[in-house]
Amino acid sequence: MKSTEGPAYEGLSGTLAARGVDVDRVEGRLRSQRLETPSWGYGDTGTRFAVFPQRGVPRDPFEKVADAARVHGLTGVCPTVAVHIPWDRVDDYGELRGHAESLGLRIGAVNPNLFQEPGYRLGSVCHLDPDVRREATDHLLECVRVAGEVGSDVLSLWFADGTNYAGQDSFIERRHRMVDCLGEVYSAMPESMRMLLEYKPYEPAFYHTDLADWGAALTVCQKLGDRAEVLVDLGHHAKEVNIEYVVALLLDEGRLGGFHFNNRKYGDDDLIVGSVNPFELFLIYVELVGAEEHSETRIDYMIDQTHNIEPKMEAMILSVMNLQEAYAKALLVDRRALDEARRAGDVLGAHRTLLDAYATDVRPLCAKVREDLGAAADPIAAFKESGYAEKVAAERGEGAGAGWS
Repeated sequence: MKSTEGPAYEGLSGTLAARGVDVDRVEGRLRSQRLETPSWGYGDTGTRFAVFPQRGVPRDPFEKVADAARVHGLTGVCPTVAVHIPWDRVDDYGELRGHAESLGLRIGAVNPNLFQEPGYRLGSVCHLDPDVRREATDHLLECVRVAGEVGSDVLSLWFADGTNYAGQDSFIERRHRMVDCLGEVYSAMPESMRMLLEYKPYEPAFYHTDLADWGAALTVCQKLGDRAEVLVDLGHHAKEVNIEYVVALLLDEGRLGGFHFNNRKYGDDDLIVGSVNPFELFLIYVELVGAEEHSETRIDYMIDQTHNIEPKMEAMILSVMNLQEAYAKALLVDRRALDEARRAGDVLGAHRTLLDAYATDVRPLCAKVREDLGAAADPIAAFKESGYAEKVAAERGEGAGAGWS
């Protein structure tokens, strides 16, 4: 492995030190960064129109975990992998847990599926029919049990529930049905488990979605209890929404439980995080870094992407690298200068303080941190040189889809 202890890193560390940055502290924070990759991001996935199969994608949850372990080995900061039930259903969850641990991983968030069964055409936990709600609630309870078997303490929930036409159903009655179902699930969770509640403004419901925004998710969490928190998906907002402002408000309320990182140009595109609007990603991390320094609040950082045309593992590695670099830049913000400019009413002085950090080329710093973690200075180059993609393509052939039909 080629060392990063060269001119690029030495020049950057010297420049940062001259700016008053404690480089050792920044590197320590970067080494402690944790990101969770999703099992479904490694298999064939698709859009409403088509799935484009790729050779070598995993055929079962065990192979998904193996790919996630390789990403962690190359980047050093992805020790958990999220699972999706029933896409990742197995006969023996203890075996799946043992397999992950043997590869240096843990199973992270358990994600139920309440959007593909024919019975959920008019909703799941919000459905008018109590038998459908019972089926949905039982699946959520199943996922609580699965979480216990795989050693997870996070139940991550997203609902497709909503309506397509005005008058189709009652907004308020649907909300009450959801709270009743989730209340039963919340009561069944062990004290160590957290429920993360995700929101989305539209799709597949087009007139209204039962959890359409952060306020709807937050108020349901408040009804359920302290261990219910909001999950922010970066693609689940109208185009004009200031996501970093939403993040700041949820942090202030102590209810930001986690992220699904991705990127979008128009809607819920699930593109590689940082590929469309890296400055927005940086600004989100600016808020998060500020909160880290004043709170012990746990926030789970998870990637949620469907790589439809990109090579699966290379796309995941690039996503992780983009998150490492966004975090590094946010750690370089001169907080004292920012606060002084704000208090002085120096609008552009405050803005330039952020731009100075954002414009810094932190790649040598991130490469050095990865090497410190025993990972690769250049993970994508190392992955390509390893021959792993060719090896699994030969072993797995056409693979199998993550759940799309």
